[in-house]
Amino acid sequence: MKIAVWQTGSADLDRLRARALEAAAEGARLLVTPEAFTSGYAVPGVADLAQAVDGPWHDAVAEIAAEAGLAILYGFPERDGDRVFNSAALVDTDGSVLALHHKCHLYGDVDLSTYTPGDGFTALAELDGLTVGIAICYDVEFPETVRTLALVGADLVAVPTALMRPYEVVARTLVPARAYENQVYLAYANRSGSEGDLVYCGESCVVGPDGADLARAGSGDELLLAEIDPARLAASRADNTHLGDRRPELYGALVTGEEGAR
Repeated sequence: MKIAVWQTGSADLDRLRARALEAAAEGARLLVTPEAFTSGYAVPGVADLAQAVDGPWHDAVAEIAAEAGLAILYGFPERDGDRVFNSAALVDTDGSVLALHHKCHLYGDVDLSTYTPGDGFTALAELDGLTVGIAICYDVEFPETVRTLALVGADLVAVPTALMRPYEVVARTLVPARAYENQVYLAYANRSGSEGDLVYCGESCVVGPDGADLARAGSGDELLLAEIDPARLAASRADNTHLGDRRPELYGALVTGEEGAR
């Protein structure tokens, strides 16, 4: 399956349509956009912009997904009653929400002043025979996140993000490590440009289960394309048996929540 990652600072749905059509023309089945794509991340009053998961943003993205003929994973502030979540929804071509993830690890005042934390890492969807898991930005910096998704069956972990300078080490070092240590593909879709005092570092990427880049962006607006190959994944997992060689009984508190997935 071919996927696309759009690195952008835009919240323009017309530009999303253009990029989705471009990705689909290249054969992509999935387009991943950055964290808080529809609103911007570090913007004043983001809670007032938040919408329900089935609100106008969903309708607009669903229309684009249907027109382009691919699934779209987009980040947005989600209103759920009195709570606001930093969310990512995977919308298929028929408008259905295949998976919804609430960011669990909230970063700094930008997140903590606005959002309610999510409560788990089980946002999974089947797409063309592959199991796609979702995390958001800071989530991926905790090794338990991708490990949990791998243990419940993810082949590809898609991560909308808003990584700012000077934390390029996350995109350059942690993301490839997460892919390799968990034997998954990882698609990391960062923002570009700046918002307020934040300058985003770009470096969106798609990394294979061997930890090698399949595609990597610079610092500007860019569309990446990469192939997710089940045969390559199976071969890598046969060579690198980290998941099968784990000994959870030695890990103390980390055993909690893993017993059922062993």
